[in-house]
Amino acid sequence: MRALVQRVAKASVAIQGSEVARIGNGLVLLIGIGNDDTDEDVRYITEKCVNLRIFPDTEGRFNLSALDVKGALLLVSQFTLYADTRKGRRPSFTSAAAPEKAAPLFERLAGQFRATGLDVQTGRFQEHMLVEIHNDGPVTLLIDSAERHLSRDGKEKKS
Repeated sequence: MRALVQRVAKASVAIQGSEVARIGNGLVLLIGIGNDDTDEDVRYITEKCVNLRIFPDTEGRFNLSALDVKGALLLVSQFTLYADTRKGRRPSFTSAAAPEKAAPLFERLAGQFRATGLDVQTGRFQEHMLVEIHNDGPVTLLIDSAERHLSRDGKEKKS
C-alpha cells in the first residue's frame, strides 16, 4: 500500500461540479492499493501517517504529528501510485489491486483513520474527482508499506 502524504492548509474534492469533501489544516493522503496488500498494510499506513512528525512546533521544526495538531485527513484512492513506467509510453497498472479487492481495503483504511479520533473525509472510490490541494510547505512524502520489511540500506531485514 502506498500513501502519498501532503501537508495542507486546506483541500477539497469535487465530483461532477459538486464538492463532496473539504478539510482545513491537515493531510491529504493519496492512497494506492497493491495486489498483495492486506489488513497489516492498512494498520501500518494508518499508524505511520497519523504519527509522522511533519507539522512545525513553536520553533518551526518538524516535531508535531497530525494527532498532535488535531489535523484533518482527506483520503483519496489513487491506483496510479502503482504505475509501472519502465517500458514504453503507456503506464501499466498490473500491480494495482483490482477494484473488488481495493475498495474494501480502502474502506477499512478510512475506518482505521477514523478510529484515531481525527476528522476524516474521503473522495469516492472509482469516481473521476477534481482534487484541490493547498500544499503547505510544500511537504510531500511517499510511504510504501512494503518498505517496512527493508533496512535503511534497502536490504531485506533479518528476522
